[in-house]
Amino acid sequence: MSENQNLLAEQRRALILDEVRRRGGVRVNELTRKLGVSDMTVRRDLDALARQGVLEKVHGGAVPVVEASTHEPGFEAKSGLELSAKEDIARSAAELVTPGSAIALSGGTTTFALAHRLLDVPDLTVVTNSVRVADVFHAAQRSGGQAQGAATVVLTGGVRTPSDSLVGPVADQAIGTLHFDLLFLGVHGLSVEAGLSTPNLAEAETNRRLVQSARRVVVVADHTKWGTVGLSSFARLEQVDTWVTDAGLPGEVREEIADRVQQLVVAGKDTEAAQS
Repeated sequence: MSENQNLLAEQRRALILDEVRRRGGVRVNELTRKLGVSDMTVRRDLDALARQGVLEKVHGGAVPVVEASTHEPGFEAKSGLELSAKEDIARSAAELVTPGSAIALSGGTTTFALAHRLLDVPDLTVVTNSVRVADVFHAAQRSGGQAQGAATVVLTGGVRTPSDSLVGPVADQAIGTLHFDLLFLGVHGLSVEAGLSTPNLAEAETNRRLVQSARRVVVVADHTKWGTVGLSSFARLEQVDTWVTDAGLPGEVREEIADRVQQLVVAGKDTEAAQS
């Protein structure tokens, strides 16, 4: 972590959270030295991150939150995390989409960021079980009119989750009758043992249907999702055609998944692509 008094609050908090997760805990005085800011600034940052539920304040510092495998944070809680990484991922993922494609976007804050990047791609058919993603396209059409080449959006229906995804039998039945060229899938966690997982059992089944209906599966997930395991697995790493992530993913992890994920795209400042 480099010293920089000019970091934006969002960037500073992302660095703090990475440090907490990497080391299993940090002290306030360590953060003030590393970040070059005041004790009060660090404490305000820790307060903000604690309110988001992503770390726990303790005397003199902070430790990671140990979440149950069934814990499902809401959309707002997740939307403030790893913002720059999500934008990098969305930018790279959008390059995989060609005009006229039929694509699917699952729920999640990264697919939400991707949706904004797809507004100018003509003649898309977009299937989604995300209320937030559907709203992105509908809002663009309301503000700009039904322009030629605007996306056709199919919202699956279903029961709404804390992350504003629609899941359950209605969503599953709708998805099961469709076929799309690309699926962009946001995930709660990835690991070698558990594959792709989520804390929501109904969402796991809906994601399973999405994977089955796609010719190509593209996971869009930042580096913090690696090693996280939810209650229910819905796909193996070997079922992932492409994982678009950010430059924070450690080199040893990239090597570990090289024989499992067909293509790894690392977006951001140190952008590189590797294909096994």
